[in-house]
Amino acid sequence: MPIHIDIVSAEGAIFSGEADMIFAPAKMGELGIAPRHAPLLTHLKPGSVRVQTGGEEKLFYVTGGILEIQPHLVTVLADSALHAHELDEAAALEAREKAREALEGRGGEIDLEAAQAALVEAEARYQAAQKLKAKHTRL
Repeated sequence: MPIHIDIVSAEGAIFSGEADMIFAPAKMGELGIAPRHAPLLTHLKPGSVRVQTGGEEKLFYVTGGILEIQPHLVTVLADSALHAHELDEAAALEAREKAREALEGRGGEIDLEAAQAALVEAEARYQAAQKLKAKHTRL
């Protein structure tokens, strides 16, 4: 028996469908969700949401948000979300470098918390793009 998943963001619905297994980047680490999972509400950090059905896997990138799990329904309320194929590896790498420069203080005065958050998001976006690239290379 599969579990239903809805991935939505402020931009609109990203995905709705059935899954055998779901993996999400919760604040305290990656979370694996199978059908009939115990109810849970947690924050998401930037990273990949993987939706496995049969032998295939769909990848999505979220910048954070809220994850609600019910025994037969998973809802990802993302701050922002993309299909993995929409990720731009070069842009993610550039954003990561800019965030690192900001943390080093090369841009004048810095907001340390904002610079750290930007680096975490850029790093997660780059890693998600790398995973997608590796997956397509194997196919």
